[in-house]
Amino acid sequence: MYKRKPDWLKVPLAPEKLNEVKGMLKRLSLFTVCEEANCPNITDCFGRKTATFMILGNVCTRNCTFCNVTKGETMQVDLEEPARVARAVQELRLRHVVITSVTRDDLKDGGSGHFATVIREIKRLNKNVVVEVLIPDFQGDVEALAKVVEAKPEIINHNVETVPRLYPQVRPKAVYERSLKLLENVKKVDNSIFTKSGIMLGLGENEQEVISVLQDLSNAGCDLLTIGQYLAPSQQHHPVVEYIHPEVFARYKTIGEKIGFKYVASGPLVRSSYHAMETFEQLV
Repeated sequence: MYKRKPDWLKVPLAPEKLNEVKGMLKRLSLFTVCEEANCPNITDCFGRKTATFMILGNVCTRNCTFCNVTKGETMQVDLEEPARVARAVQELRLRHVVITSVTRDDLKDGGSGHFATVIREIKRLNKNVVVEVLIPDFQGDVEALAKVVEAKPEIINHNVETVPRLYPQVRPKAVYERSLKLLENVKKVDNSIFTKSGIMLGLGENEQEVISVLQDLSNAGCDLLTIGQYLAPSQQHHPVVEYIHPEVFARYKTIGEKIGFKYVASGPLVRSSYHAMETFEQLV
């Protein structure tokens, strides 16, 4: 059943702000998760000349029911993409860049080597930029993960997305424990890198399950946490079970801080890379 969005989720549109960034992305043949996932913050972020670049194509090998990214036959890895992403970072004069990807279970290393190349190319052209990567689980391959860690991004993010009970409905090809282990393994390879994860609310979870996830993430050494409202991209996706009130998000922020996260961003419109630069600046 369709649920009407509450007022706190209504975002004003300003299409004129999007044109410059969209034009550059088209010219450089780049994808952003902002567009592919129908992010509600796209106007704000593009207006501030920020974007989360999505590498390795725009077709995913997983079938998560919350996600708007296309599923199906994947694209060939574009070896020129790292240089184009680095050029876009330079053109936008970014101080903090977020790189994510579709999940590429069809590739031997899950695309981790391509991630590493992108990170190094960005840093080669933009020495002072902070690089944050939002990575898939690489099917638990520690050697694949190490390729990304050794490229020295400042932040490695991997979202658990929801509570473990809902994984069969929401993330049928993912494994909750594998995601926690990935975050642990980042710290084992390089403890100086900040780790980050996120969870969506409104998928049918209960409060105790959410608190349990926060504790699990903290036990895995996760430094940074994002909590946001799930918004169904269409009627074919997992339905919104509940719109969570902003006061509940505020309470989870307080709980997360007490558990020990270095920073918690919690609110209806929070997404994993929203205001990422401001978050990092509070840590250093």
